[in-house]
Amino acid sequence: MKLLATLLTAAFLAAPALPTFAQQHGNAPAEKPAAAPAKPAAPAKPDLAQGESKFTAVCVACHGAGGNSGIPANPRLSQQHPEYIVKQLQEFRAGKRKSAVMQPFASQLSDDDMRNIAAYVGSSQAKPGFARDKELVSMGEKIYRGGIADRQIAACAGCHSPNGSGIPAQYPRLSGQHADYTAAQLTAFRDGARVNSVQMTQVAAKLNDREIRAVADYIAGLR
Repeated sequence: MKLLATLLTAAFLAAPALPTFAQQHGNAPAEKPAAAPAKPAAPAKPDLAQGESKFTAVCVACHGAGGNSGIPANPRLSQQHPEYIVKQLQEFRAGKRKSAVMQPFASQLSDDDMRNIAAYVGSSQAKPGFARDKELVSMGEKIYRGGIADRQIAACAGCHSPNGSGIPAQYPRLSGQHADYTAAQLTAFRDGARVNSVQMTQVAAKLNDREIRAVADYIAGLR
C-alpha cells in the first residue's frame, strides 16, 4: 500500500497543470500589456526674463545690450536663431569650438541658462550694419549671391538666404554682422582653427584673404 501511495503521489506531481474552467472557456482575466517606456521630459520653455538677467550678468560686457555688440571683433547676437546660439555655447563648453575667452563663460552655464539666453537675444531687435568698401562690396556680392563656379565655391545665399536671415535650426543669421568678426571666422575655418562645421571648412578653404574680406564686408550691409 505504501508503495502504491508513493507511486500515485509521484505521478500527480509530475503531471502537467490542467487549465481551469475559466481558462478553458476564455473567461480568464487578460494579461495587462507591458507599460510603454516613459517619454523623456520636454525641455522647459525658455524664460526671457531669466535669459536677460543671465545675459546681463555674464555676456553684456562683450556682446552689448540685447546682443548688439559695438565691438567689431565680438559678434552681434541680436535676432540670431536661438538653436544656433545654444549649439555654439554647448560646443564652447565641450571644447568642440575653441576659444580661450568663451569656454570659461560657457562652462558656467547650464543647458537652461543657454536656452534662456538664446531666446532673449534672439528676440532682441538687431541694429543695422554697414558695408565700408565699395570695391570689395561688389566682389562680395558676386560671391555671396552666385559663388565662384569655376572654383566650385557655393553661393553663401544658398544656405544663409539672399538677405542673410539664415534658416532657423540649420544656418545662422548673418545680416548686419561685423565684417571683422565674419572675416575672422572664415579665416579660422579655412586655416583649421575652427572645426565645428565641415561644410564651412570646405567653403572657406577655397577663399583667399581678399575674397574673405569682400564677403564679410557685403554681409555687414545686408538687412
